[in-house]
Amino acid sequence: MPMMKDILGVVATLGKTNDDNLSSLLSEYLGIDNMLGLVCKTYDGIKSLETYGTEGNIDKKSGIHGLGGSIGKILHGRFTVFCLENIRPFSGEVVIDDPQRYLMLRKPRLPNGESPPGFLGFAVNMILMDQAYLSCLTPHGHGLRETLFYSLFSHLQVYKTTADLRRAIPFINDGAVSLDGGILRPNGSFCLGDRYSNMQFIPLHLTLMMDDTVFEFLPVLVFFSLSFACLYCCAILVLSSNAK
Repeated sequence: MPMMKDILGVVATLGKTNDDNLSSLLSEYLGIDNMLGLVCKTYDGIKSLETYGTEGNIDKKSGIHGLGGSIGKILHGRFTVFCLENIRPFSGEVVIDDPQRYLMLRKPRLPNGESPPGFLGFAVNMILMDQAYLSCLTPHGHGLRETLFYSLFSHLQVYKTTADLRRAIPFINDGAVSLDGGILRPNGSFCLGDRYSNMQFIPLHLTLMMDDTVFEFLPVLVFFSLSFACLYCCAILVLSSNAK
């Protein structure tokens, strides 16, 4: 199906981490709408997902709505779709001699030239990706790190503890998270209270078990798995059973 060729997958399936705690934390920071957002390479792909009648009403028999109906999964409400072609990419340099093509971001510095205590790095560089997603996904040769994940995380800093994060506030411009659950958003707001997140990026060990057949149908499996509330959990179960 032409529509599927333009879809790379769901945000939650396009990156992975080596640490479940970090994965859960970054997922909570992004929120369910972003984590379950579909990612298309071009605007033509976006247009093929949904078409409209003469009065602006959605044609439920075409695009992704028609696909959902054909497998008994009717889409209700809104869903997020990212278009790589329309995302302004990171304008700086990347580490070209590293297979992960990490972004060369300026670390926060104290007056003595050292990074603040507890600073671990930038979230955008803590996401691991398959080689196929690291370059040449846009006409200008950019990959997911410079486009999708930079647009989601920007210069989000990661600290060891909330205490470290709060001491470093003067050196934080685009938000920060800490491994013990602290979240400071770019607008200056703090997330307090008990930490709760039922979503994660796909664990690295699980992706190593998947074969090409699983990835070929991944966008459909993920997008139409039950309700949005348990979408990701269902996808993991499906992928796990197929990998056995």
